[in-house]
Amino acid sequence: MSTSTASPPRPTPPRPAPARPRPARLGAADVVRVGGSGLRSRPMRVFLSALGIAIGIAAMIGVVGISTSSQEELNRKMATLGTNLLTVVPGQSFGGDQASLPDEAVGMISATDGVESVSAIGRTEANVYRTDHIPKEQTGGIGVFAARIDLTETVRIDVVDGRWLNAANDRYPSTVLGAKAARHLGIFEAGPESQVWLGDRWFTVVGLLAPNELAPELDAAALVGRPAAEDVLGFDGHPTTVYTRADEAAVEDVQGVLGATANPRSPNEVEVSRPSDALAAKQATDDALSGLLLGLGAVALLVGGVGVANTMVISVLERRAEIGLRRSLGATRGQIRTQFLCESLLLSALGGIGGVLLGIGVTTGYAGYQGWPTVVPLWAMGGGVAATLVIGGMAGFYPAVRAARLPPTEALAASDGRRRRVVHA
Repeated sequence: MSTSTASPPRPTPPRPAPARPRPARLGAADVVRVGGSGLRSRPMRVFLSALGIAIGIAAMIGVVGISTSSQEELNRKMATLGTNLLTVVPGQSFGGDQASLPDEAVGMISATDGVESVSAIGRTEANVYRTDHIPKEQTGGIGVFAARIDLTETVRIDVVDGRWLNAANDRYPSTVLGAKAARHLGIFEAGPESQVWLGDRWFTVVGLLAPNELAPELDAAALVGRPAAEDVLGFDGHPTTVYTRADEAAVEDVQGVLGATANPRSPNEVEVSRPSDALAAKQATDDALSGLLLGLGAVALLVGGVGVANTMVISVLERRAEIGLRRSLGATRGQIRTQFLCESLLLSALGGIGGVLLGIGVTTGYAGYQGWPTVVPLWAMGGGVAATLVIGGMAGFYPAVRAARLPPTEALAASDGRRRRVVHA
C-alpha cells in the first residue's frame, strides 16, 4: 500500500502596483496658448499694465533715437561744412584796447603750408535799414561788412536766392544779406526791386544767404564788396575776421602757427578758433542731457515692472480655483509655474513691442519737425524688447512660484468657500 504526500500550495505572486500616470508634457506652443488665454480674460488690466512698460520703453527709445538723429544731422553738417575751417579775429592789446589785424594778414596766411584757401570780412561803421525813415539808433543788431568775392568758397556758404558778389558788382552799391538780417529787414527775395538803406544811400540786394553754423556772425550781416566799402563806406581795409580752410591732415599744425602768421609783431593779440569744436561741444552737452532722460526712462520702466508684478500677484489670488483644478487633474508645479511665468513674459513683451513702436513714432515726428534724418539704432530696439523680457521675468517669478506652491485642496476649498459666501450674501 502506497502513500502519497500532498505538495504545499504555491504562493501567489504579488500583483504589481499599477503604474502612476505620467503627467502630460506641455510643448512651447501649449505654454504660450495657455499663458495667452489668461491674458485675454482680463484685457483692461493687461492693457494698463502693458502701458506702464510701453511708456518706459518709449521714453528710452525716444531719447536714444532723437540723440542719434541729432548726431547724424551734425555729422551731415560736418561733412558739408567741413571741420578744417579756422577763424582768426583780433583780440585785445596789452593795454586792454581792441587790437586790429594788419592789412597783409590774408596774404601772409595764404602763403602758409597746409592752407587751402583764405578769405576775410571787415566791419564798417555803416548801418543798414529797411527805409531811410528809421532812426539811426535802431540798428537791429545788423552789422555791415566788407567781403571778398572768394568768401563763399572758403566758408562754403550757400546762396538761397540771387547770386553772390562778383567782379562785376562788388564795386557798386550792392549787398548780400545773411539769413537773420534778411528776415529782420523783411527782405525775402533778391533783385533790382529789393533795396535797403545802407550808409546813407540805397543798396540793391543781389543775394540772400542760407544759415551757416560754422560762421553764425554772417547770418546777421549785410555784406558788400570790398571796393564799394572802401569808396562809399570809408572802410579802412583791416580785416576783422579771417577764414582759413586748412588741409584736413594739417589743421592742428596750421592752427598752431596761425596767430604768429596773421600778426607777426603781436601774436598775443590774435585769437584763433575752430568753429567745429563749438558744435562738438554742443553735441556733448546734448549727450549729457540725453543720459539724464535715459535714466528717467529706466525709472519709468522699473515702475512698469512693478505694475506687472502687481498684476500677476492679483491674477494668482483670483485664479486659485483654476490652479487647484489643474493640479487635481495632474498638472505639476513646474507646469503651473511655467504658465504664470509665460503670462508675465507675454505681458511684458506686449508692452515692450508697443513701447518700441511708440518710441519710433516719437523719434520720427520730432526728427521730421527739426528736418533731421530719422535714425533709431537696432541695438536700442532689440535692447528695449530684451529689457522688457528681463523685467517681466523678474516681476513674474514670485507670483509663478507662489502659484506653483499652492496646494490643490486648499485652492479648491478656498474657492468653494468664497462661492458659498457669495451665494449666501
